[in-house]
Amino acid sequence: MHTTRRQLLVALATASLAPAAMASDFPSRPIKILVGFAPGGSTDVVARFYAQKMSEILKAPVIVDNKPGAGQMVAIRALQAAQADGYTLYLGTASALSQLPAIRSDLSYNTLKDFSMVGLMATAPGVVLVSPKLKVGSLRELARLPEASAGTLNYASSGVGSASHLQTEYLKQVTGIKMAHIPFKADADIMREMYAGTVQFGLTPAQGAMASISSGKVKALAVTGSHRLKSLPDVPSLKELDFKGIEGIDPYSYYGLVGPIGLPSDVVAKLNSAINKVSSDPAVIKQLREHLNFEPEVGSPDRLRKFIQADIDKWAAFGKLVKLTE
Repeated sequence: MHTTRRQLLVALATASLAPAAMASDFPSRPIKILVGFAPGGSTDVVARFYAQKMSEILKAPVIVDNKPGAGQMVAIRALQAAQADGYTLYLGTASALSQLPAIRSDLSYNTLKDFSMVGLMATAPGVVLVSPKLKVGSLRELARLPEASAGTLNYASSGVGSASHLQTEYLKQVTGIKMAHIPFKADADIMREMYAGTVQFGLTPAQGAMASISSGKVKALAVTGSHRLKSLPDVPSLKELDFKGIEGIDPYSYYGLVGPIGLPSDVVAKLNSAINKVSSDPAVIKQLREHLNFEPEVGSPDRLRKFIQADIDKWAAFGKLVKLTE
């Protein structure tokens, strides 16, 4: 009897130490970062860039697993089904982490309750685009067009509830421009449809718009944020324009790394430290800012939590003013 009891106590003690032991040697196998979009998009670019750098720091492979579909829900469901051991993570965007949770009550997740915060990787400036067929040189000129008052303009987005949809609705509210929404599936669709003449307006991540701007397929009127981009030195920032409240479109989007609820604290600390080391590297900063048009971010898991909460509060308030779902 005593032997059995002693064996049971040893087994319980061993089980209680197992998570700590697993966490102490983390990572001992490849880490997977889920992305809710197809390869080649802005989120995929950020994920792959950081995955490569984090692999070097953590001394373990960090791979990107693209799971597009259902407004990132395919990737989110995969995260929710994963073990909370740090080997399956999810790179969420503003639309999934804060914008949709702020305006929809039917989501199957609560960002702040159902995920473990790891860290904010980067923020992304957006670019305000118009078709070259519109003979305007500024956002103010666009707002003065008869079509902008009559509501005969169309704008494209990468889907209902995407950042390109919600941020354009925000811009419409601030500028008074009237446009009909035509949703598509990806930011690349916005470029294609603007060039084809199906739509006249788009608001997308700067990273994915540069080729179309350079080729003259679309025209950039402004970039979001407080400063001009080195890659678009002649395009003003929204802060330079005199529309009250337009500073709210900053950042255009952001990329936050999260895990399943219950990640061990030392696993979170190792992952967060790796992100911060990548974002603090001068060579990385230069490459992200000047070539990929992202702003690297440094901070704690709590900073990501507060960042998300502030964005949820903003969009919850805005969602009371306009219809954001279709």
